[in-house]
Amino acid sequence: MSQPRNRWIVRIILALAVTAFVGVSVIPIISAINNPSPSNQNAASTSSTVPSSDQLSKLQDEVRGYELVLQREPENQTALNGLLQARLQLLSLKQGDIQGVIEPLEKLAQLNPEQSEYGVLLAQAKQQLGDQEGAAQAYRSILNTKPGDLKALQGMVALFLNQQRPEAAVDLLENALSKAEEGNKIQPGSVDTVAVQVLLGTVHASQKRYPQATSVYNQAIQKDPQDFRPVLAKAMLFREQGKVEEAKPLFDSASALAPAQYKDEINRAAATPTPAPAPAESSATPSEESSQE
Repeated sequence: MSQPRNRWIVRIILALAVTAFVGVSVIPIISAINNPSPSNQNAASTSSTVPSSDQLSKLQDEVRGYELVLQREPENQTALNGLLQARLQLLSLKQGDIQGVIEPLEKLAQLNPEQSEYGVLLAQAKQQLGDQEGAAQAYRSILNTKPGDLKALQGMVALFLNQQRPEAAVDLLENALSKAEEGNKIQPGSVDTVAVQVLLGTVHASQKRYPQATSVYNQAIQKDPQDFRPVLAKAMLFREQGKVEEAKPLFDSASALAPAQYKDEINRAAATPTPAPAPAESSATPSEESSQE
């Protein structure tokens, strides 16, 4: 498991308070995209939060310069990336608007279909603008060619949950899992099955379907007993239900299995005060619950 792929799923699990899933699942576009060059970082780290006129003037000049290049060479990716970064810098200084990053992101996503990050960030930008259908279409464009892309799945799931469509989120993830084995045969490692299972369990947990969530986490643990993520997710789920004694050994196991960079986070999560026990679960079957929604 690569570290970038690990980090976001761990953050979702660590932030899991069951119903808080939607609130932590969409990465703000500014923090997600804005990876400025060292010179821009220095400029952005001035002591005052109010941008200086020189700082604004420089960024505005950069924007105009990149726009001139793109008038002559509309597919110049250096200029597209530069324009994106400059506009993001302006956004971070409370200048401009998110609409300004849409055009370069659309072009970069089109020119780099193999790099799903552009499409994911485009979807996040559209979602922040309130364009839910545009965001969904951007996610679908990625998932049509990469049905196991984790960040696209995460974003689409968050979109469905924001729209109060948990069954659509479950169907999406179950479909991804059904195609995972075939996809990994064609391109080994292209689908992180355990991460998709953790997402599926988290969706069930967000709807307080605790038995279903536990079952999915157990399947993930069986699939890879050395993967700490489903163990951690199960620990968080048990603690959310007030099952403190059952959660403790799971936290210990997750910490033991996790790479060193995650151990402190897991230990802090384990030490967090236990929430009040969750309300008693309904005896309705999943189909009955669905019909009541």
